[in-house]
Amino acid sequence: MEEIPSSPKIISMIYNSEWKSLSQLKMDGGGVSKAVAVVACAAMALFYVAILYAPTLILRLPPPPSFKNFMIRRFICAAISSVVSVVVSALLLPMKSREASSLLGVYGIRMDHIWQAVIFPLTLTALMYGGSLVLKSLLLMSALREHMNFGGGLSFNNIKNLSEEIVACSRSIASDVLVWRTYVVAPLTEELVFRACMLPLLLCGGFQKSTVIFLCPIFFSLGLQLGYTVVFGSYASFLFIQTGHFLAPLVAHAFCNFMGLPVLVARGKGIVSVASVAGIVGFLWLLSPMTHPELYNDRTDNCVCWQGYCSGN
Repeated sequence: MEEIPSSPKIISMIYNSEWKSLSQLKMDGGGVSKAVAVVACAAMALFYVAILYAPTLILRLPPPPSFKNFMIRRFICAAISSVVSVVVSALLLPMKSREASSLLGVYGIRMDHIWQAVIFPLTLTALMYGGSLVLKSLLLMSALREHMNFGGGLSFNNIKNLSEEIVACSRSIASDVLVWRTYVVAPLTEELVFRACMLPLLLCGGFQKSTVIFLCPIFFSLGLQLGYTVVFGSYASFLFIQTGHFLAPLVAHAFCNFMGLPVLVARGKGIVSVASVAGIVGFLWLLSPMTHPELYNDRTDNCVCWQGYCSGN
């Protein structure tokens, strides 16, 4: 086992794309073999999907009395899968320290650089949806215009009624179990299992960063739809590896779930196409500088980031 380099040297190695695997930088003893890492990731992916259907197909439990109860049961199953994956990856990773702070750092769960981990990835992701955002804005303005015209124009009562409708709609959304599944439970559990647990294993197993970015989404697609999930999975893996922050892929995941597939063109609305092209160009232009590790890991004296940006505790 070679000597662990100093923090500045590690920073330089990363910025020059010459950084070594986690097992070489931060581990005592042997690392995880590639075979073990791949098998463990495949098992996590299959378990995540299988446990969702376990109550009905395996345990033969009766169906829940309502759709809400059915979804809550699925939430519990997804949570169990996430906990099991966290425990398995923690046992397999030959970490130097088993303290809670070190374990959380491995999974990118950190209290530092929170606003950077939210704002920058969210901005980047929004650029890919430039056309969609413009189209939604046009449709919203059209709906508001029709609402005001139908109600007699802009008046205090109309504004008050509109505000009450927005509040009522917000309350309805907050209590909708599908909203919780799409924007909270699914992004949280999927990113925890398929990014926070799998990526450290694959990197520690000796896979190159570029390989991991495209390999990890394949595990995600073992039980879910192919295509879009692979593209997004690669992007989310890139965010997690570059930032070392769990929040980065999490907010991107929730935002993509909200927006759906990007809209590139819209009939009779050329501005949508222009916004789409501008957004894609802006995304490609800003991808590297807005995901630079220095933005998320400028504390090199006592940092717990798992990629090896610093010497750790």
